[in-house]
Amino acid sequence: MEKAPGRAGVGALAYKAPKALWPAEAVMDSTMEGSEAVQRATALIEERLAQEEESKKLQEGAHQKLPMNLLVLEDEKRHGAQSLAVEKVKGQERVRKTSLDLRREIIDVGGIQNLIELRKKRKQKKRDALAASQEPPPEPEEITGPVDEETFLKAAVEGKLKVIEKFLADGGSADTCDEFHRTALHRASLEGHMEVLEKLLESGATVDFQDRLDCTAMHWACRGGHLDVVKLLQSRGADTNVRDKLLSTPLHVAVRTGRVEIVEHFLSLGLDINARDREGDSALHDAVRLNRYRIIKLLLLHGADMMGKNLAGKTPTDLVQLWQADTRHALEHPEPGAEQNGLEGPPESGRETPQPVPAQ
Repeated sequence: MEKAPGRAGVGALAYKAPKALWPAEAVMDSTMEGSEAVQRATALIEERLAQEEESKKLQEGAHQKLPMNLLVLEDEKRHGAQSLAVEKVKGQERVRKTSLDLRREIIDVGGIQNLIELRKKRKQKKRDALAASQEPPPEPEEITGPVDEETFLKAAVEGKLKVIEKFLADGGSADTCDEFHRTALHRASLEGHMEVLEKLLESGATVDFQDRLDCTAMHWACRGGHLDVVKLLQSRGADTNVRDKLLSTPLHVAVRTGRVEIVEHFLSLGLDINARDREGDSALHDAVRLNRYRIIKLLLLHGADMMGKNLAGKTPTDLVQLWQADTRHALEHPEPGAEQNGLEGPPESGRETPQPVPAQ
């Protein structure tokens, strides 16, 4: 028995169900979204790199515009006088102090002759201080007596070739290590002592000797930022793809420590640019997380994968988008006292940035 058409159908608009996407269309849409995300991330990276280069130009060409803030003073206190702005202010303070001292001396001493003598004493003190701050005296031509293992390893750090040669000539092993299994080759690679390294390698030092963290001399050379050491170890057969306990390659270490020249060298060798560490992070993950803008651009130019996921399911593109969320949160919730301290944004350094607050 046939059903009669309902009254609601008369003169009413017919309901039209939404058209379902075929599987191929859904894949195409997700691909387009991923491509757009990569493009947005790439544009943001280019913008950050341009800002960093512009900031460096301003610092090099207009030192008088550098902010004199607590951050600069704290850096000067911990790492020595590195900022030209600090040096300029300290120079002005020295001039004022010297002028004040001269006035007091003229009044108190009451004689030009005594003033000249005091100036001579000051100059002599400066000469003595300069002589004391110079490099330690050269090694003696001959090392008398035996060299123990601790002295041998310390000499590798200090670059004392004579001590190294005496230890090896007396039958000591070039692979002598400390309680952390770090050899003289590890130590000299970190410090960049080429002559010591060549002597150790000629004496049979194991080029890929691993310490307790499974780091080799290649890892330590990357930490020290010595490209000539990297090339020397490579010429002696060092493995450029060796992994430490975090499954980090030398490329990972060079990226994390910001060694641009070493990264360029590794990329020219055609190493696996997308190699993953224990957490699934590639070199590009590390570069984005640590804001290494120049290295990010290098990796992208050599074909690094921006959509590769780590074990947390995050791609480098996702981490770039977290930059935006972090920046937006900082603008919406400024920290009290930030303007007073003259903070202008974090510099590129080896320290990780704090975890950004996700976007609302």
